[in-house]
Amino acid sequence: MKWFLHNWMYGGFIAGLFLLAVLPVVADALSPALIAVYLQLPIYMLHQLEEHDRDRFRRAANTLMAGGREALTTPAVVLINVVGVWIVDLVALYLARFVHLGFGLIAIYLMLVNAVVHIVGAIVMRGYNPGLATSIVLFLPAGLGGLWLVSAAPEVTAADHILGLGIAIVLHAVIIIHVKRRAAMLARAA
Repeated sequence: MKWFLHNWMYGGFIAGLFLLAVLPVVADALSPALIAVYLQLPIYMLHQLEEHDRDRFRRAANTLMAGGREALTTPAVVLINVVGVWIVDLVALYLARFVHLGFGLIAIYLMLVNAVVHIVGAIVMRGYNPGLATSIVLFLPAGLGGLWLVSAAPEVTAADHILGLGIAIVLHAVIIIHVKRRAAMLARAA
């Protein structure tokens, strides 16, 4: 377990490459919109390497939001990324494939909201933050392309967009609230 806590992003990166390598084999069975939903997970896994290699994101978040205190822990980072990204994207893909394509917008908006957070953060802080490069180079094209392809499907409605965007915003807000609460608790204890 200790190994996984400190190396999950490397395993995720390799898994992301394998998921990309599998796509040509299965692409004929999927619509372009469903391929766009599928791509969200492996692309996110590539992003997570830039973001979390050598614990960069966690350390930056703790410095920025908690004055250097351990508000964002390693287990929390793993839970956020494995459950909040890998599992959420996988569930969104299954729902998009077997229930209703509009559920794929959950994965797409998760990527786009994360890109906006990285880009706005870089503008506000006037500098690089861990994950910024892949947010610009990978997330914006994959997210916007996916948004365009899924939105073009006649069965996708405004309610699907509201649900997808809402879930993505809530997931990101929960992370920020968690870190701020822990930071306040640690500050009071100090």
